[in-house]
Amino acid sequence: MVDLVIDGKDVANDLVAFTQKLVRIKSFSGHEEQVANVIASKMEALGYDEVRIDRFGNVLGRIGSGEKAILFESHTDTVKVHDEDLWDVPAFSGEIIDGFLWGRGSVDMKSGIAASVYTPVIAKDLGVISGKTVYVSCSVFEEDCDGEGLKHLLEEYNLKPDYAVICEPSSNQIATGHKGKAQIIIKTKGVSAHSSAPEKGLNAIYEMAEIIKRVEQTNLKLMKNTGRRGTLVLSRISSTGVSLNAVPSECEIYLDRRMVMGETEQTIRDEMGDIIAGKNATWEIDIVHRKTWTGEAITYKPLHQAWEISLNHHLSKTLIKAYTEVFGHTPEIFDYWDFSTNAVALISLGIPTIGFGPGEHKLAHMRNEKCLVNQILDACAFYAKVIDII
Repeated sequence: MVDLVIDGKDVANDLVAFTQKLVRIKSFSGHEEQVANVIASKMEALGYDEVRIDRFGNVLGRIGSGEKAILFESHTDTVKVHDEDLWDVPAFSGEIIDGFLWGRGSVDMKSGIAASVYTPVIAKDLGVISGKTVYVSCSVFEEDCDGEGLKHLLEEYNLKPDYAVICEPSSNQIATGHKGKAQIIIKTKGVSAHSSAPEKGLNAIYEMAEIIKRVEQTNLKLMKNTGRRGTLVLSRISSTGVSLNAVPSECEIYLDRRMVMGETEQTIRDEMGDIIAGKNATWEIDIVHRKTWTGEAITYKPLHQAWEISLNHHLSKTLIKAYTEVFGHTPEIFDYWDFSTNAVALISLGIPTIGFGPGEHKLAHMRNEKCLVNQILDACAFYAKVIDII
């Protein structure tokens, strides 16, 4: 086990208190300014060699200047809370009860942020930073735009580390990859007419009805696949008409398609072609437009293939060895995320990437989100050991 010590002082309590402070800050997507400044200030107080906030509002800290570079990546934004009155413990209290740190972002992913921020300082104190450069990035807008904030950070600083660890929650299991994603819009066209004479029009909602059935049938077919399987979910429907007394002239649905290894953009094209066949309909990959807290525009195309790193890769072997030394046994299971992460920005650049983070990811975005405090401390010790071994 790695002792969490800096300059002879045990910093476990400081790390937990820092995590609590982050959870108490509301940092919904597009409103991460306060949490970014708190993270940057903590990095400076801990003695980072360099701390920057880029023009998109991402935070980047560096310790060391060796040839071998590793990046620990987290995102600073969280989803919103619309049901604060229903939480058992206030959503932004950061309280610790029965060994759990409660609050929005405790799992997704301020515990991972805090653990990673302390990590390189502890590694430096251990004397294992020589010949290495350790970067800690804390990026914006991940919840809406996977990888986009990190992509801009890497571009702005011309940064391409040798290895990367995504600190998303995995219950402190090594995560070898995640599913791909496509967000799709299907539109049907109709002909407007007064609702007293519907026979003179063409109802775009009725035109969409068969398409909706096909979407459901496609998902049921995907669910029958063995092993990892894709999914297709209709998550929104809307219609357009000149009034509530008119036949709708347009109907739109929004689809969330999760992809497994081997599925490509062509897979999506073929699938969507079958779904809209014979209908007065079109489909397209959505384009998401957002603005960061610094005022910079982000344009995001949500289409990413699945990825997975081999257990025989040097980075995987490094994490397996670190896990064994920190926890006293080899990993019994490996995680594979159903959701997408900022890894997409790293994978697109050919950077070997793997995942590991505190918190049970099934609790992310949920009411009563909470993370085991011991997992936060263990994750920090694990990250330091990874730096030692890499």
